[in-house]
Amino acid sequence: MLVAAFYKFVSLPDYAEFRDPLLALCQAQDIRGTILLAQEGINGTIAGSRDAIDKIFTYLRNDWRFANLEIKESETESRVFDRLKVKLKKEIVTLGLPEISPTQQVGTYVKPKDWNAVISDPETIVLDVRNRFEVSVGSFEGAIDPETASFRQFPDYVRSQLDPAKHKKVAMFCTGGIRCEKASSYMLSQGFEEVYHLEGGILKYLEEVPSEESLWRGECFVFDQRVAVTQGVKDGSYVLCQACGHPLSPDEQTLLHYQAGIACPYCSE
Repeated sequence: MLVAAFYKFVSLPDYAEFRDPLLALCQAQDIRGTILLAQEGINGTIAGSRDAIDKIFTYLRNDWRFANLEIKESETESRVFDRLKVKLKKEIVTLGLPEISPTQQVGTYVKPKDWNAVISDPETIVLDVRNRFEVSVGSFEGAIDPETASFRQFPDYVRSQLDPAKHKKVAMFCTGGIRCEKASSYMLSQGFEEVYHLEGGILKYLEEVPSEESLWRGECFVFDQRVAVTQGVKDGSYVLCQACGHPLSPDEQTLLHYQAGIACPYCSE
């Protein structure tokens, strides 16, 4: 099974008309997963055979707006998604600030091979843009956890904890790169001058950077039934609590309060 994650910010005023043909093609190819369409672009993670995935992206790239659509691929023997959803949304990643657009301004992209040098600079503030339950599974060495419960809270964190006059150089990262697009655009709008973000996100870093050079610690949470992935984007060791949805490490699965399918240490009370 091939898993493909992708997104692109691009003006898509006809996004509603795009849905039905794309849904029909995905259904015909037995694709599972989720694709979001909005006026600001496309965002999705899908799973299927090599041939089926290739047909979906050939179709998308026939539209000039998606001609340079980039994809992050990984292989798994797991059943990643149970069903297919192609949904119309107001935003393809929800920040709640429609005036913020990566098509107007965005931070400086950093290739995975150059990321270690950027975050090792003592003058750089390194931000994990993901939510706290994702950070609990793994993060980059020395990164700051804003402890947000949703991406909508990120602007509040920036306003209350960061100052463009003091924090001259900021580097940020997220799972696949999409949240950093909006986060960096927002920070530039607030007066931060040097804003960098990991191109392709953690997934691309785990794919391209050798384990002996990696500054990643732990596993990377993903929003599918694999729960987490490791170096090389291989299936990880976490499971989800079926009651509260919190990711659980192998050690947490041995604790007294963990009952498979019923409760875990985070929700047992």
